[in-house]
Amino acid sequence: MFEQLANLHKKCFPNKPWSANDFADLKKSGCEIIMSENGFVVWRTVADEAEIITIGVNPEMRRTGIASAMLAIVEKTVKDQGVIKIFLEVSATNTPAQKLYENTGYKTTGIRPKYYDGIDAILMTKDI
Repeated sequence: MFEQLANLHKKCFPNKPWSANDFADLKKSGCEIIMSENGFVVWRTVADEAEIITIGVNPEMRRTGIASAMLAIVEKTVKDQGVIKIFLEVSATNTPAQKLYENTGYKTTGIRPKYYDGIDAILMTKDI
C-alpha cells in the first residue's frame, strides 16, 4: 500500500514526492490514510480536532469529485469519533485546493507566514 501511495503522491506532487517510508512513518505516528486508485487523504485526530495532513488526486482525474468525496468520508469518520473541528493548511499559491476547501465548507482562519519554503500557508477550519 505504501509503495502505491508513494507512486500516486509523485503523480500529484512531482516537485516534492513522498516515499513509501514517509507514508509508513505517518501511519506509525497515528495518522489515518484512505487511498483509492486515483486519490488519497492522510489525517490525524487529537482529542476533539482532526487535521488533514495531505490530500491528492491524480492530475488526470482532478475536478471529478474525488477530493470532495474523500473529505466527506474523513469528516464523517472523525465526527463519529467525537471530533467537532477539522483543520488544514494550504499553500497561498494553490488556488484550486483553496476553492475545493471553500466549496466544501472550510473557512480561512489564519495565515502561517512562509510555511511552505517561503510561501505562506492559509489555515482553514471547518466545524463538523
